[in-house]
Amino acid sequence: MPTKQGPVGPFPSGVETDEQHDEYDRLRRRVLWTMPSGLYVVGSRHGAKCNLMTLNWATQVSFDPKLLGISVENDAFTHELISAGGVFSLCIIDREDRAIVRKFTKPVEVDTAAQTLNGFPYRGGVTGAPILTQAVAYVDCEVRHTVGLGGHTLFVGEVVDAGFAKPEETPVLRMEDTRMNYGG
Repeated sequence: MPTKQGPVGPFPSGVETDEQHDEYDRLRRRVLWTMPSGLYVVGSRHGAKCNLMTLNWATQVSFDPKLLGISVENDAFTHELISAGGVFSLCIIDREDRAIVRKFTKPVEVDTAAQTLNGFPYRGGVTGAPILTQAVAYVDCEVRHTVGLGGHTLFVGEVVDAGFAKPEETPVLRMEDTRMNYGG
């Protein structure tokens, strides 16, 4: 998670002192945290390097073609791999597996012989990006657009494969199912 740098503008009129900036910044974060958000594990690969990372900024951005957008912090190892490899997978996690997302907040330990990342089995998707075998569902994407957005990059990928590994009605993990928060 990024180090807090202090309040981030812009600020509405009447919010002028450092104390008011702090108060408004805290309010704005609380408002943004109320927005419903999923909690996922994103897979990335470039050559022999691969990674899985917890991510919550993901959404479908187009119907035709089927495009998915994910926002990744510029300093993340996953950013490096997606930028170089041009692919990513998004694993949708079972609500009962909520503890799994804490295992992917740092670069992973890879065991290629056992085909595990941090001890969790994965398989390579159509693109080669890793997909957790215990995910409820997944989408596998090839990057079509990259947009720099401050401290993050929006990777827009075309869905080249998708599927369910568990029944469709399996409840999926959301940010509010955990004590985690990101953004705001």
